[in-house]
Amino acid sequence: MVPLVLEKNLWSSIPGEDTIMNIPGFWLVRRENLEYFPRSSSYWDRCMVGGYLSPKSVLEVFDKLVAGSINWPAIGSVLDYIIRPVVPSETLTLEVQYETDRRLYVDFLPLLVMEDGTSLIAKPHRLAAERHENLWRQSFRVAETARLRALDQEDGGCRYACLKAAKAACKLNPALHLLNSSQLTNAILLLSEKEGDWTREALADRFLQLLRALVGHLEAGRLPCALHPKVNLFCELTEQEVDELGYTLYCALSDPEQLLRTAAGP
Repeated sequence: MVPLVLEKNLWSSIPGEDTIMNIPGFWLVRRENLEYFPRSSSYWDRCMVGGYLSPKSVLEVFDKLVAGSINWPAIGSVLDYIIRPVVPSETLTLEVQYETDRRLYVDFLPLLVMEDGTSLIAKPHRLAAERHENLWRQSFRVAETARLRALDQEDGGCRYACLKAAKAACKLNPALHLLNSSQLTNAILLLSEKEGDWTREALADRFLQLLRALVGHLEAGRLPCALHPKVNLFCELTEQEVDELGYTLYCALSDPEQLLRTAAGP
C-alpha cells in the first residue's frame, strides 16, 4: 500500500452506511471548503468527480506516475527476475517471475489514512456501477492480521496455519478463487469466538469446521467482519457466485483431506 497525503481542511470522509448507497465498509471522500479554497488548491483536485475524490482517477494518476516512469524490465534484469505490469488490471499489479514456473503478483494500492485512523484503499467495488465509482474500500488487513496472530500467541494456536492452508486451497482450486484472504481471516476469527481448541493437533478438525462455517455464511449470504459486524464481506458476490462457492465447499466436506493435500502440494 502506498500512502497518499490529503490536506486535512480540504477533504473529509463519509461512511458508506451514511449515504444513499448504504454500503458499510466503503467510504466517500468529499472535497470541503471550496468557497475558501477553490478547485486546484489541492493536488488531488484533478481526481475529483462530482465533488468527491475518485479512486479510479487516483489509480489512473498513480499508474502514469509509477508504471509509466519506471523501467520495470530493466529493474528485473538487474535482479535476475522478469518484472512486467499486468494489463489489463483494476489496480497497478506487477508480475514477478523468479523461476521458470513460479510467479508472484504484487498489487500497488494508493492508501488514505483519515484523521480517525480509518484506512481507505483505492480498490474499486467489484460490482461497480456508476453510483459506486467514487467509493473507497476500507481496509481491515492490518487489524485482522494482528488479531489473528495475537490469538495464536495467547494459546499457541494453529489459526494462522489454518488460514495458510485455506488460502492455498482456494488459490489452487479455480472454483474457490473468489474467496480472498480477508474473508478467510474473518471466518477464522468468528470461529475462534465459538471454538476454543486451536492446538496443532486440532488443525484438521478446525479446517473442516472452517469449511462448514463458510458454507453457513454463504447460505446466509452474509459474512460479518469480525472487527466491524456491519460490514458484509460477501456483499460483492453475485447470487450465482454464492451458490457455486457454497456447492464447491459443501462437496469438499465429504473429502476435506483432499483440499489439505492440494494446499500442501506434492
